[in-house]
Amino acid sequence: MLIDFHTHSTASDGELSPADLLARAVARNIRYFAITDHDTVEGYLAVRDAALGEDLTLVSGVEFSCRWSGVTVHIVGLGMDVAHPAMREGLARLATARHERGAKIARRLDKLGFPGALDGAVAEAGDSQLGRPHFAAWMLAQGHVATVGEAFDKYLGQGKPGDVKAFWPELAEVTGWIVAAGGVAIVAHPLKYKLTASKLRRLVADFRAAGGTALELVNGRQTPDQTAQLRRLARECCLAVSAGSDYHRDSTFGPQLGVEFRAPEGLPCVWERWQGPATSREAAL
Repeated sequence: MLIDFHTHSTASDGELSPADLLARAVARNIRYFAITDHDTVEGYLAVRDAALGEDLTLVSGVEFSCRWSGVTVHIVGLGMDVAHPAMREGLARLATARHERGAKIARRLDKLGFPGALDGAVAEAGDSQLGRPHFAAWMLAQGHVATVGEAFDKYLGQGKPGDVKAFWPELAEVTGWIVAAGGVAIVAHPLKYKLTASKLRRLVADFRAAGGTALELVNGRQTPDQTAQLRRLARECCLAVSAGSDYHRDSTFGPQLGVEFRAPEGLPCVWERWQGPATSREAAL
């Protein structure tokens, strides 16, 4: 069975429009699917009422940015009522946080001799959530760098002047928004934070205390050993599992849309919640 509960469209930093992303999912015969753009549900809303194939179930999705113990963590939300007041408030908070973050990135780039970065990045973003890729695209268009990769390597990547994370809300708050709106909260790509085993367990404990119930067992391209490590963590911490490609664009070395997944014995899977006739669903239904 192909599923994909972690994908990105042009509503955040993906390459395909929400409609094209959904069409790709239908063409690939994906059974369970969500568009989980960064800090916005606009990608999901754009296709919520689209005609679906008989075998595809579409659920609402988002990937929230947050902070935990000084680390930026991503929490995927699935099946929320996107009109719930908690979600509306949370999404508004994140939109403000992204704009404030963008303004700080622009001030730092200005000091490095790149004035006009905020207006340029906002223009690059259009209707998408403002993020570092838009600053990179602007720098490339202005001739400040030769490639987007150079922009990240020198100015925007981890540890560089444009790596600003200070405005994100706390893990417990973000998890609470999802749960209050009737959704399931999932720790996205748990191994990408490069935490020690003990610190990862502390993260999971705090996540569970806030109402979180699942982690991504499979995310993009990972090794069998990594999957086994996460399977053990899910069992030890009594968590359900999810899976997604973290698809952004077609790439030789990047993940393709859809994850071929066989449920691990003894572990509940988040998509069991939506088993039944294929439809577009929010948790409230």
